[in-house]
Amino acid sequence: MNKSCILPILLLFFATVSVMGVPQMQQNNTPATAKEKVHLLNADSLTFDAAKSADYRVLHGNVRFRKDSMYMYCDSAYFYEKNNSLDAFGNVRMEQGDTLFIYGDVLYYDGKDQLAELRHNVRLINRNVTLFTDSLNYDMVDNIGYYFAGGSIVDEKNELVSVYGEYSTATKDAVFNFDVVLTNEDYVIYSDTLRYNTDSKISYLYGPSTIVSDSNTIYTTNGWYDTNANHAMLLDRSRLVGDGKMLTGDTLYYDRNNRVGEAFGNMFLIDSLQSVIMEGHYGLYNEVTEFAFATDSARVLEFSRQDTLYMHADTLMTLVDADSTRILRAFYGVRFYRADAQGVCDSLQYVERDSTLTMYTKPVLWSGEQQIYGDTIRMFFNDSTIDWAHIINNSFATQLKGGDYYDQMEGNEIKAYFEGNELRRMETLGNVLAIFYPQDSDSTLTGMLNTEASFLNILLENNEMKKMVMWPSVKGKMYPLEELSPSTMFLSRYVWYGERRPKDKDDIFRRAEKSAVISDEEQRNNTTHKFNL
Repeated sequence: MNKSCILPILLLFFATVSVMGVPQMQQNNTPATAKEKVHLLNADSLTFDAAKSADYRVLHGNVRFRKDSMYMYCDSAYFYEKNNSLDAFGNVRMEQGDTLFIYGDVLYYDGKDQLAELRHNVRLINRNVTLFTDSLNYDMVDNIGYYFAGGSIVDEKNELVSVYGEYSTATKDAVFNFDVVLTNEDYVIYSDTLRYNTDSKISYLYGPSTIVSDSNTIYTTNGWYDTNANHAMLLDRSRLVGDGKMLTGDTLYYDRNNRVGEAFGNMFLIDSLQSVIMEGHYGLYNEVTEFAFATDSARVLEFSRQDTLYMHADTLMTLVDADSTRILRAFYGVRFYRADAQGVCDSLQYVERDSTLTMYTKPVLWSGEQQIYGDTIRMFFNDSTIDWAHIINNSFATQLKGGDYYDQMEGNEIKAYFEGNELRRMETLGNVLAIFYPQDSDSTLTGMLNTEASFLNILLENNEMKKMVMWPSVKGKMYPLEELSPSTMFLSRYVWYGERRPKDKDDIFRRAEKSAVISDEEQRNNTTHKFNL
């Protein structure tokens, strides 16, 4: 045998020995550990050109490698034995057990960093999760794959698309950055940064994010969304918007299955269609039933007209009944303020169908120098403007005439009629008792009239009495002002509840002082005893 034949034979011998498992050396001359080592298991042909490719072997046909528990397949490859690296081409496939499969057209494996770079038509399949991209780097130490030029991850619940993405086959955590879109059959999430776990199906949102569905839109910058249970916990003043309403709070919980949103801390619910705002430190809104609830410093604002109505109660709620009628209810310690009217009571209800507002349990209503109270007060509105009011049982109306003098009327019931928010007529029915201070042309009081009858009608103009009619039988007596005493100046049920009256929109939160919550008898005594006549 001549010398020209010896060299190829020797090279082929050493190549065959290497394939059979002779230990390899990395470039830095540090021996590869058992887990780091790449084994060539099969190739239909192997060539080695010492002149052109001294540092790699060329493999063709059914090429198969193994690194620890990962198997790599391809049509052809360059195998860099010293570097423990390889380049694979055509029908590239990586398999790890029966749970992880990665496909691509090209694979570059760096043995030093233990990094697999797959290019073109890449798919990573991990049980029920599939990752699609054109460029994927897979870290075989930490079992993390990441793409950086666009890709998507799909499981049985969601599809997530982004410019950059990471997926851990060990923890099932995926991280997405830049133009992130999560598509679910019920909604779509748009975000800049999102973390998602393919086992729990929980997505964590960081930075400005929007969740869009047919029924509503959610805006948030921080929180999580359980796409499996279909509910979310959102922080940092997130907002739920839909059908002319917006719910927000320091923390917002949303149950999409029942379409209920709950707000914790500085809750704010605005209904732009009804011109109503509801506030409190806790509240909820049901999108299906349109039920809304607020408590803890609860307040409702009605702004359908120029002067906004501000109302406070321990508990506020709105609901829609079986007849599709909207109802507002307020419970415990109701106080409201509007520039032209103020009131207090224990509980209150407003029914939209007939535009009626009813005040229950010691209701008191003020307008200017007028005060009205009774067992129940019911007000009827026309286009948010009061039309008439009905004071039911133990009815009493009084008006300050100046100084310490008050016009007073009491009866079984009182009906008060308005025009343009101005009181024009009052009807007192049953067991009428009245005290009036007639005036001459220059508004000087001329005395006091104490009278009683069965019925009393009064016509007013600019809040001043212009005409009075009493029937059928009338009893009365006129007193000069100088002969008046506390016992004659006030009817037996007279009380002036001035300390309870809200002074402005912030005063609705004030708790009534002791003098304002004592018994009516004590209040009457305090009122009459203050005069030193």
